[in-house]
Amino acid sequence: MKAIRLFFREHSAYLVFHALLTLFILSLYWLDGFRNVDTAVYSIVMVLILTTLFLSVRFIGRRGYYNRILRHPFKMEDLLIRTSKSPETSEAERFGHEVYGIYQKEVQALRAENERHETFMNQWVHQMKTPLSVISLLLQEEEVDREAIGEEADRIRRGLETVLLNARLGTFERDMQIARADLASLVREVISEHKKLFITNRVYPSSSIEEGLTVTTDPKWMKTIIAQFITNAVKYTRGEGKHVFFSADRTEDGIRLTVRDEGIGIPASDMKRVTHAFFTGENGRLTGESTGMGLFIAKEVCDQLGHGLEIESEPGEGTAVFVLFREKKEEGKEESHADRQH
Repeated sequence: MKAIRLFFREHSAYLVFHALLTLFILSLYWLDGFRNVDTAVYSIVMVLILTTLFLSVRFIGRRGYYNRILRHPFKMEDLLIRTSKSPETSEAERFGHEVYGIYQKEVQALRAENERHETFMNQWVHQMKTPLSVISLLLQEEEVDREAIGEEADRIRRGLETVLLNARLGTFERDMQIARADLASLVREVISEHKKLFITNRVYPSSSIEEGLTVTTDPKWMKTIIAQFITNAVKYTRGEGKHVFFSADRTEDGIRLTVRDEGIGIPASDMKRVTHAFFTGENGRLTGESTGMGLFIAKEVCDQLGHGLEIESEPGEGTAVFVLFREKKEEGKEESHADRQH
């Protein structure tokens, strides 16, 4: 009964229009002097029969569609059932399937993000137990080693920063602020902020970036990425007196920043996966402190900012990370250069 009521509600305007059209035609015949009542009655009966047949056939063709949309759905897959036979309902079903596909992609993305966040938080909480335990033991000693406590506090601080970065990735577009920045000053600031990390591990920064090289980026996020490169470089550098080198050069596509260390390098088998979430590789398993999120976050941020990120490494020789700040060519400068050539 619900299907019949819905059908007549959908075709009510059609029935009213058809009735008015029939009355209009009969009125024309009447005004033209045609007075045969039997013919008029016959015409009305034939219109009713033909209209009833047409609506009956149309209802039979759409009954399955009506029954499907009127029943209570139990799952999203109910939207994918095909029952329509008319062009209109077929298009409606096609549209519904496309919307369902978009919905599925969004749900899968949200689920993956939630699972990534949950996994990361579980790993991070587990890793933070170590520095907290060390601090607790140090505080029980008669002479408190403030330097050792400071190192453990720095480990906790860096871990908290990584957690915040992971949380902010979901709202990156709202947090992003693009501006022109001096690359040498940017790197210098990050090195200064990590001065204690360099001193503690007896690893020395060496920057040869020339002054005046400006890049288009988000300075805050870029400092975070460089800080991650520094943390990795120092973490995987064995022995005293080693260096982390910072340099920049111009290429055809823009300005390329290079951060190169003299660490243990990355095995060739791990190179393709170092930017995957939670991938720690052989080196990460050796240290036991890696979350596998640092380079993943760096890659995500570079992609969002439109920067290229490449990594080259030779086991035992060190690792080099390249960030390419792409620059659009200025048409005016190109034209003026062409004019000078002419």
